[in-house]
Amino acid sequence: MKILITGGTGLVGTKLVKELRKRGHTVNVLVRKKSNKPNEFYWNYSRRQLDSEALEGVESIIHLAGASIGKKWTYEYKQELISSRVDSANFLYDHCTLADIKLKSFISASGVNYYGTFISDDILDEEAGIVKHDFLSDLCLKWESAALHFANIADRTVILRTAPVLSEKGGTMEKLNMITNLNLASAIGKGLQWFNWIHLDDLVDMYVQAVENPKFEGVFNAVADEIPTNKEFMKSLAKSRSKLFLPVNVPSFLLRMVFGEMSVIILEGTRVRNKKIKSLGFDFKYPELKQALKSFVKA
Repeated sequence: MKILITGGTGLVGTKLVKELRKRGHTVNVLVRKKSNKPNEFYWNYSRRQLDSEALEGVESIIHLAGASIGKKWTYEYKQELISSRVDSANFLYDHCTLADIKLKSFISASGVNYYGTFISDDILDEEAGIVKHDFLSDLCLKWESAALHFANIADRTVILRTAPVLSEKGGTMEKLNMITNLNLASAIGKGLQWFNWIHLDDLVDMYVQAVENPKFEGVFNAVADEIPTNKEFMKSLAKSRSKLFLPVNVPSFLLRMVFGEMSVIILEGTRVRNKKIKSLGFDFKYPELKQALKSFVKA
């Protein structure tokens, strides 16, 4: 299959591109800087620019583009978080429509924060809808609405509501490892907030199956089986690296002072289940946290 991918140079995209090509697919990657590499094409959605060859023969689009959530949310940066996900998708839709392109599938990232960010013992599934409206839930709603627009030109639309991604380098693990390696691992805030997560390998496998398996359609929670609290997660991380776990929690007010509104991601959480994607036969390599963390520790 010929696939176009946005965000193909990021943490998930880099590994996904390699895996898709290994499986025999042709992958075009949209990049923000002009490139002479084969199958890399320049685009700038804010300036309405796209290399015309990028869409030729494309049967599926995977939309991973989006500015990092892990920066302080000024008003201007909030607009960038929305635009990089929503405007970019709408830009692609307009180009596909003008070129009369019919897709087999349009597959988009989203976040588990769709449901809202809050502390609760309830476990949510894809039918729950937004429980608490906040910036992230509204962002995800706009993101998914842009993706669902592709139902007009695609046989299938797939949305993966993704938890923080655990990987050997980059992403959520980078800063957590830095803290842990300094023997400063500890619970944050109350430490009781739930922490959904997913291993990078499992997330890449989900995208591959979303492309190749016609049964994949609609919205799926991309999360592992085990859902620890923040305290349990940090304890497990410290243990996996043979480091200390401090019994004193990091105060909530300190996080709010440093990160502002963005601290809600760390201080609160969303607890969702993966039953729907498993019902299609998806088999997690890393359903439990201990296995996942062990995969990052050099023998």
